Amino acid sequence: VTEGEYVIVEPDELDQISPGRSRTIDIAGFVNLADVDPIFFDKTYYLGPRGKEYQKVYALLVEALEHSGKAGLAMFAMRGKEYLTAVRSEGGILELHTMHFADEVRDPRREVGDLPEKVKLSAQEVKTAEQLIGMLAIEWKPDEWHDTYEEQVKKLVEDKLAGREIAVSAGPAPEATNVIDLMDVLRRSLETARKGEPPQEPGKSRAERPQTSRASHSPKPTGGKKSTTVKPQTTTKTTKRASATGKQQLSQLTKVELYKRATDLDIPHRSTMTRDELQHALEHVGRPRRKAS
Repeated sequence: VTEGEYVIVEPDELDQISPGRSRTIDIAGFVNLADVDPIFFDKTYYLGPRGKEYQKVYALLVEALEHSGKAGLAMFAMRGKEYLTAVRSEGGILELHTMHFADEVRDPRREVGDLPEKVKLSAQEVKTAEQLIGMLAIEWKPDEWHDTYEEQVKKLVEDKLAGREIAVSAGPAPEATNVIDLMDVLRRSLETARKGEPPQEPGKSRAERPQTSRASHSPKPTGGKKSTTVKPQTTTKTTKRASATGKQQLSQLTKVELYKRATDLDIPHRSTMTRDELQHALEHVGRPRRKAS
């Protein structure tokens, strides 16, 4: 109650006021699911009819809730605790979601600092950002998302059982992008997503950027003499840089660019990979060899 003063409550006294266990779910009313913020949902349970004689009533409630887009709210006691719950229809069955009470949900503006109050955005910035989101849209495939930590734990156990040496690598720490000019970043990201090439470096024109050659090797310099096997394509005095190896090219790409290439090659589990894992997968993916001309 105060410093050094306590009230003693016995276990049997708690048992007398415990809600016990609900035998039924008494729905108090129905709300639109769209009006309920997902932050209120906690755990999900499946509900089934008590017996065959209740299947028609069960099916009727499933159909009605699905068509109306509503959920039934009810108080429900379980394991000595009272819960606010929502009963909804999903995939032909009823689901019961335990929910947080309003006083259990924290105010993000009180908990998180530096949240923007009102930021003025231009119509072009919003449109460009929406284009980028649309170009990077993927299908929701829950089977492609898995617990990589659990897989690593299983491999650790197998390696220890087999007496194999265990090598642990945390990989490089992510670096901050320090984005200030949002519009410039969005434009370069869109250009990269469309053409599948690294973004243009600030202050350089396209002619100054290293060009990707189709040949596997660039011609070697011959002491100032012109090569008779490779014709110069331009009259500029700037010496062309040698084409980078595949690994060097991948190391210069962003995670978004690597993910796009992984999507084109249909690499499995790409959506759960880090940037380094995407680069590693692209480096080791099987590629058809081109015939020499």
